[in-house]
Amino acid sequence: MSRQKSRDTKVEIALRKALYAAGLRYRVHRRPIQGVRREADIVFVGAKVAVFVDGCFWHGCPEHATWPKNNAEFWRTKIEGNRQRDVDTDTRLAEAGWLPVRVWEHEAADIAAHRVRAAVDGRRAG
Repeated sequence: MSRQKSRDTKVEIALRKALYAAGLRYRVHRRPIQGVRREADIVFVGAKVAVFVDGCFWHGCPEHATWPKNNAEFWRTKIEGNRQRDVDTDTRLAEAGWLPVRVWEHEAADIAAHRVRAAVDGRRAG
């Protein structure tokens, strides 16, 4: 499991390409809030939108999550901890005026890009 990529995954790159093709410019792998050791995959600084591309296994996707049978207690604790950290991250970002957007790895890049663009445009308009 330690060999799993955490940056620049195929899903993340496909989303970034779709966003770039839509005319959006962004920062990659940045901490939206200083002092909080949480890194967003894509950051729109001016609009204060932080995008996280979550893996179905690692973040417990309601549609595709699987629970390993080997070392089950360890994995359940690990994945539930990831979910709690995601909620905490979203809360901290919202308190600091940011809009967190979560994209599951199974989502089509063009559909996810449309959601992200709507969020960014909404923040820029308001």
